[in-house]
Amino acid sequence: MNELLGISSNPHIRDKASTGRIMLDVIIALIPASAVGISVFGLKALLLIIVTMVSAVTAEAVYQKITHQKITVSDGSAALTGLLLALNLPVSLPVWMAVLGAVFAIIVVKQFFGGIGQNFMNPALAGRCFLLISFGSAMTNFTIDGVSGATPLAELKSGMDVDVMKMFMGTTAGTIGETSAIALLIGAIYLLAKRIIRLHIPLAYIGSFAVFVMLYSLSTGRGFDMEFLAAHLCGGGLMLGAWFMATDYVTSPITPWGRIVFGVCLGILTGIFRLCGNSAEGVSYAIIFCNLLVPIIEKMTIPKAFGREDEDNE
Repeated sequence: MNELLGISSNPHIRDKASTGRIMLDVIIALIPASAVGISVFGLKALLLIIVTMVSAVTAEAVYQKITHQKITVSDGSAALTGLLLALNLPVSLPVWMAVLGAVFAIIVVKQFFGGIGQNFMNPALAGRCFLLISFGSAMTNFTIDGVSGATPLAELKSGMDVDVMKMFMGTTAGTIGETSAIALLIGAIYLLAKRIIRLHIPLAYIGSFAVFVMLYSLSTGRGFDMEFLAAHLCGGGLMLGAWFMATDYVTSPITPWGRIVFGVCLGILTGIFRLCGNSAEGVSYAIIFCNLLVPIIEKMTIPKAFGREDEDNE
């Protein structure tokens, strides 16, 4: 009987692709956004990316060495966490803060809960939120061409006009990897072509958010403002979050309907945080909050067994 049972950590999905191969594909998909970030923000962006990735890998290796675990940095998950965190940071952030965020993401969020497959929220976003709470001023100091300025979403929230084409191409203030919608979409197409991600979560997320934005636009007298919608779709961390972090295997539902519910919850929460709250952004907090709802969503959307129980047959 014991030979028929297999026990393993989640997620309980079997596939020919190895963890290392999947992580490498996601890193490759993030190269366009990283390249645009380095081009727009300069060599400091490259330095932050390298330092954050090295810090994440080192933190995981050191922790596993100290706790006498098998060192698993070769699977690429720590490097990917470091890259995602770096792309969520402003280029003006001091390097030591980036290192602290990477260590927090790997050790506190990932390793303390059992390592890869056991973390209950996205480590990179948890690291970003940790830095936002701890160093709010530094994390909201956005510069471009050496000049500090507001992000397009902040300008939009204050009633100013924004250049949607610049937001689409990525030549605006923001974090290193979030500004170029076209670069992120190129990476998303790569992941879809390699079948690393599915469309359920990104489309449900972006679609429900778009509906929320248009309803808000209509309710505030803007009317059916397509430029306002396009700015919100291209701005902030929506594309980075929808395609690269909300789709994380470990912290998203595995049921098809669960993924759709998850995406809709993300879209609504992001809309509330962005349009009804004080902040011009809300993707990070929306994803982390919905990560906590995943067990409930999966329980509600688990497919029911075919047939029925015969109550008379005990």
